[in-house]
Amino acid sequence: MLTNRQNEILKLIVLEYIKLAKPVSSNLICDRLKCSSATVRSEMAVLEELGLLEKTHTSSGRVPSEKGYRYYVDNLMKLKEISAEDMLKLQLIFNNNQLELSDCLKKSLEIVSDITSYTSVVLGTKSHDNILKEVDVVPLSDNLMTVIVITDKGFVEHKTIDVNGISLEEIKKTVNLINNLIIGTPIDEVSSKLEFEIKPIIGNYVKEHERLYNVFYSVFSNFTNKNVDIVGKKNILKLPEFSNVEKVRSVMDKLDEQNIENIVEKDNDNNIKIYIGKESNIDDDMTVIKTNYKTDKEEGTIAIIGPKRMEYDRVVNLLEFIKDNIENK
Repeated sequence: MLTNRQNEILKLIVLEYIKLAKPVSSNLICDRLKCSSATVRSEMAVLEELGLLEKTHTSSGRVPSEKGYRYYVDNLMKLKEISAEDMLKLQLIFNNNQLELSDCLKKSLEIVSDITSYTSVVLGTKSHDNILKEVDVVPLSDNLMTVIVITDKGFVEHKTIDVNGISLEEIKKTVNLINNLIIGTPIDEVSSKLEFEIKPIIGNYVKEHERLYNVFYSVFSNFTNKNVDIVGKKNILKLPEFSNVEKVRSVMDKLDEQNIENIVEKDNDNNIKIYIGKESNIDDDMTVIKTNYKTDKEEGTIAIIGPKRMEYDRVVNLLEFIKDNIENK
């Protein structure tokens, strides 16, 4: 258990290092906390023995260790209020009723990436957890209809499509065929079943079988494809921690779409999770802060990826704000 003074010193060192990316000297702490240099050096030595601070080779100052950041996040951090300017930028997106959920997510994370200089990620619906429950169609006019796909988890996907020249009877026959043969199939296996079980026989039931098959295949593909958006990936290049070319290449490889899914994949915990240094599975100098979101249409994960000396207090609040607004949109 740290003393109040040790807590203050550790917190000050964390915040100063986050801001300046330079080791923090005992003189700065003396000035801020109005303590003698002997007292500060003694307390810093204790924090170093506890593994919360580290010395660098280039300076007599101290920097937070991975354990020090974890202690700060778990015990000392107070969330920073979102500035009025940042709040306005985000609210303009969430108040825009013309934007789809996916657009809101992407645009809000673009703003976060821009104002923090970190990398933002949204990993959309993980559909393999959903089972196809029902497919239905709603005619809108002679030329348009809406296809509705419903899963056992209550997720609903709908897509309006052009059916000019196709009779309602043909459409209903196709829907009945799909419902009879593939209800109960995991959503991410439906496209495969359409290909190998519906496509070979649909011509026996409907005249416009090629067009109708393509229509429904497109609807299911949109529903099952994972939506991965990575914003601000090149922001890593601006960080002093990543001046080494090999290190940059390694991190960039980890941040491609295929690897990022494993890093920010959805888990069962809907709270904000913070993975520092080695915990990030990217690099010892990186942090991943992520949370899950869930709406009546989809669920997924949003994450902010940045240096270990990330503005934790700011990013956590921004993620909370985005999550709340997405789920209430």
